[in-house]
Amino acid sequence: MTLSMTRTQLLRTGLLGLALLANQTLAAVPAEQIARLDRDLTPVGAERAGNADGSIPAWTGGLARDAGQRDADGFLADPFAADQPLFTITADNLGQYQDKLTPGQIALLKRYPQSYRIPVYPTRRSVSLPPDYLEVTRRNASDTQLAEGGNGLLGYRSGGLPFVIPQNGLEVIWNHIGRYRGRAYQRMVVQASPQANGAFTPSLIKQQLTYPVALSDYTPEEMANLLFLYREEFLSPARLAGGVLLVHETINQVKEPRMAWQYNAGQRRVRRAPQVAYDSPGAEGMRTMDDFDMFNGSPDRFDWQLVGKKEIYIPYNSYRMGSPKLKYTDIIQPGHLNPEHARYELHRVWHLTATLKAGERHVYSRRDFFIDEDSWQAAEVDAYDGRGQLWRVSEGHSLFFYDQQAPQFSAETHYDILSGRYAVSALYNEQQRAYQFDVQYSRKQFTPSALRAAGIR
Repeated sequence: MTLSMTRTQLLRTGLLGLALLANQTLAAVPAEQIARLDRDLTPVGAERAGNADGSIPAWTGGLARDAGQRDADGFLADPFAADQPLFTITADNLGQYQDKLTPGQIALLKRYPQSYRIPVYPTRRSVSLPPDYLEVTRRNASDTQLAEGGNGLLGYRSGGLPFVIPQNGLEVIWNHIGRYRGRAYQRMVVQASPQANGAFTPSLIKQQLTYPVALSDYTPEEMANLLFLYREEFLSPARLAGGVLLVHETINQVKEPRMAWQYNAGQRRVRRAPQVAYDSPGAEGMRTMDDFDMFNGSPDRFDWQLVGKKEIYIPYNSYRMGSPKLKYTDIIQPGHLNPEHARYELHRVWHLTATLKAGERHVYSRRDFFIDEDSWQAAEVDAYDGRGQLWRVSEGHSLFFYDQQAPQFSAETHYDILSGRYAVSALYNEQQRAYQFDVQYSRKQFTPSALRAAGIR
C-alpha cells in the first residue's frame, strides 16, 4: 500500500488526527510528498481530481484573471451568472441531504423552517493563486514547523501558505489564519446586528490589511515575526465614528503575542487593547473577537483534532451576494440573510474540532471547523456553549477576485441559534470603491502614533 493511499484512507476515517495528536511539532514534509503538488494535489494541497460521481469536478487551474470585468468601484462581473440551481434544500426535504450538511446548517433549517433554505448550484472550482505566493508556499512545505505547543510557526516565510500538506489540526487552522487574501488591500464594508424583527443600524468600517512583504519599507530582519498588519476605522454611525483599532499579528505567538491598540475618539487617547482577542464580545455581543474572519488569533486555548475530509454544501462563488444591484435591506432580514441571493456548492472541506483545554477559559467549549480545500478559507463553523449545546453557527460566503487571484468574503455571518439574532459583516454592496488592491502601505501607517491622526473627527 502506498503512502498516498494510506493517507487518503486515514483522512476519510478520521484517524490521522488521532495518530498525530501526541506530536504537534512534526518534521517538515518530505520531498516525495511535496512532489505530489505537481501530480495528484494542486499547488495549495487540494485534491486535483473530482469526486466519484462527478458532482465535484477536477481542478483545472481555476478562473483566469480575465474571466470577467471589475468596475471602478471594485465590483466583479459574475462569471457564473447563467448557472441555475440544481435543487434547493429546505426543512421539508432535509432528510435527503443531511449527510452533506453540518449540524449548524441543519439547525438553521429547523430553526427557520418557513424562510431558511440552501440553494445548491453546480460546483465551480474557481480559485487560483499568484505564482509568487505558490513558490513561497512550496518552500515553506520543507521548512515550516509548529512552534512549541502549536501557538506559532518556525521557519515560516511570509507571503506563502504555512502547511501545504497538513499533518494535524493545528496545521490546518494555521493555514486558514495564514491563507492568501491579497498582498495588501483596503475595503469599505458594513457590519450589522439585526434585531429579531430585522431592524438594523449599519456600521461602515474602513479595513486595511497588508502582509510585511508588501510594505514599501519592508525589512525582513525587523519584521521576521510579523504575519500581517491590520487596521480598521469606524466611519458611522456617529456613536462609533472615529474609533480605530490596530493589530500586529505575529507568527510565533509563544515568542511574542499579538499586539493591539485602540484609539477612543471620545477620550482622544491611544491605549493597548489586550481584550481584542479570544472570547471578548464583538458585534453587539453576537460573536466573539476570535470569531471574526471565521477564526483569528492564537489557537492556544483549544486542543485541535483533524477529523478528516468530507464533502458538504458550502457558500461559494457568492458574486450575487456581493452585487451592487442589491441594497443591504435586500440581504438582511429577520433571523438570517435572504437566501434568495445565496449560492451553495458541493466542495471538499477539511473538518477539524477545537476542544477547550482543561483549565482554560472561553465561552465556547468546542468548535467544529469546515475549511475549503482550494482556498483554505473556513466556510462553516459550529460553536458549542459550556453545556455542549450548539449555540452559534458561522458561515463565510466566499467569492474569488479573479483579477487579483484573491479569495475574499461577500458576507460573513454569525447566527445565534438560541436567541434568533445574528451578526453580519463584510457587506459592501452600496459602497464606492469597496475593494482596492492597488494599495501600498508603509510601516509607519500601522503604528500606535498613527492612530490619533486617523481617528480625529
